[in-house]
Formats: sequence, structure tokens, C-alpha cells
Amino acid sequence: MLYALSTCQWCHKTKVLLEELGVAFDYDYIDLLEGKEQDEAMDTIERWNPSGSFPTLVIDNKRAIVGFREQEIREALAV
Repeated sequence: MLYALSTCQWCHKTKVLLEELGVAFDYDYIDLLEGKEQDEAMDTIERWNPSGSFPTLVIDNKRAIVGFREQEIREALAV
């Protein structure tokens, strides 16, 4: 699951990398959510990433990678 902002270049790069790797993933643009939905998404993000920064990539509900860290993402996905 990729938590991102629609205006964030690093979020976009992370999304493109996942697409290029052929990885199935879901994503939410947190800035486009509203009200309770946005609050719940931020609560989830902060459990994985207390600073609440973007992008936050949660892999298999086991691990989070914060920021665009291409090599770390490739290694975590074993691609």
C-alpha cells in the first residue's frame, strides 16, 4: 500500500517504480481524501511512520519504507 500526496514528486517516482517493477499495489492520495477518511488514513500512516511524511510504502503489512528509496524498495520486493 502506497500512501502518497498527489503533488509530491517523490510519491510519483515511487508509484512509477512500483509500476515498472510490475508489482501489484494499491495507493491513496491522502491530500485528495476528506474528513474522516483522511483522518483514518493519517492514523494508519502514523502507525507505520510516526513523522507522517510521504511517501510511505507499507509492504505486506509487515514493513514500511518512508521516502523514495529505490534500492531498499527493490530489495524489500526481491525484484
